Amino acid sequence: MADVRRILLVEDDPALALGLVDALEFEGFGVTHTRSGHEGVQLARDGRPDCIILDLMLPDTNGYRVCEQIRANDAVVPILMLTARSQEADKIRGLDAGADDYVTKPFSVGELVARIRAMFRRATRSHRTDLKFRIGGATVDPASQTLTGGREPVSLSFYEVELLKCLHERAGHVVSREELLDKVWGVESGPTNRSVDNFVVKLRKKIEPNPEKPVHILTVYGLGYKLVV
Repeated sequence: MADVRRILLVEDDPALALGLVDALEFEGFGVTHTRSGHEGVQLARDGRPDCIILDLMLPDTNGYRVCEQIRANDAVVPILMLTARSQEADKIRGLDAGADDYVTKPFSVGELVARIRAMFRRATRSHRTDLKFRIGGATVDPASQTLTGGREPVSLSFYEVELLKCLHERAGHVVSREELLDKVWGVESGPTNRSVDNFVVKLRKKIEPNPEKPVHILTVYGLGYKLVV
C-alpha cells in the first residue's frame, strides 16, 4: 500500500474546514486541521507534512507571518495559500512570504485537489533532474532548493525551481506563458497567466542585480519570457 500523503490544513472557518477535511480524506489524503496560526507553525515543524494549505486570515495572526515562520524551518514543503483577496499585491505578498501557490475564494474542491496532485507529481519528477545550473553569477541547486552566489544562500520554492528549470532548458529562446503553465503547473491545475508573471516578479528580486531592469529573465511582450544566462 502506498504511503498516504499528509496535509496540514490551517483554516479558521469551521464549515469550510470541515468540507475540506472530508473532501481531502475522500481523495485519499491524511489531514491534520488547526484553526490557529501559531499551532500551525508548531504542527508544521513537528509533524513534517507533505503539503500545507494555509488560510490568509486567521484569528491569532495572519497567513503571511505563519508562512514566513514555516519557511524559516522548512524551505521545501509546498505551501498553498487560501485567500479571499483578489488584488495582485496581496498575491505577490503571499509569494514573497514563501507560498508556492494560491487559490482565491470561492474555489472548487476539484481545483484544489488537482493543484495538490499536480504539485506532488512534479515534485516526484523533479528529483530526477536535480543537477545544478548557473544564471549569471548565481548557482541554482534544485536538490536543496537554494540560490547561491551572494553573501547568503537564498531559498527557492518548489514552483520557483521548476520555473527556472523550464526556462534554463530553453535558455536563449522565448518560452510562452502557456508552455510554462503546462510544464510547471499542469493543465488541470488551472493557474492564470498572471500566476506566471507573479512568480517571475518574485524570481527577479532574487536573481537580478536590478529587478527593475532585468538582464537574465526577460519579458518578450506578447510572447512570453526568455532566460539569458
